[in-house]
Amino acid sequence: MTQEERFEFAKLLVQNVRDSAIKSCDVQLHAHNMNSPTAKRWRDAKNSGKIAEFGEMIISDCVDETIFYFLLAIDEGLLNISFTTSSGKSVALSGDIIGELGGWYMGEWRFSHSAERCSNDLDGI
Repeated sequence: MTQEERFEFAKLLVQNVRDSAIKSCDVQLHAHNMNSPTAKRWRDAKNSGKIAEFGEMIISDCVDETIFYFLLAIDEGLLNISFTTSSGKSVALSGDIIGELGGWYMGEWRFSHSAERCSNDLDGI
């Protein structure tokens, strides 16, 4: 990989994953009129004064948001990445064959595959 190629990858990764996740989390945290389930949950936790609980909640949510934006960048073809399975098969993650990695992650994968906490804002809807 050349320096120019590394720079291009780094720019795409930082701008489309890291920056997008931070912007999204900032909106959830600071928009007082935001009524998304996450914004409401964060606002209630922040206002409760239970800083440790708020911190635990926001850490897992921000990690999930970052992974979501990484997968969205793949879904949108910004990051053309392939995965090699344990059997050695190479699978392209972007393009016509997948396209919903971000949705699968937020809707199912994190709940079925993670041993750590995660919030479910769709529970009960």
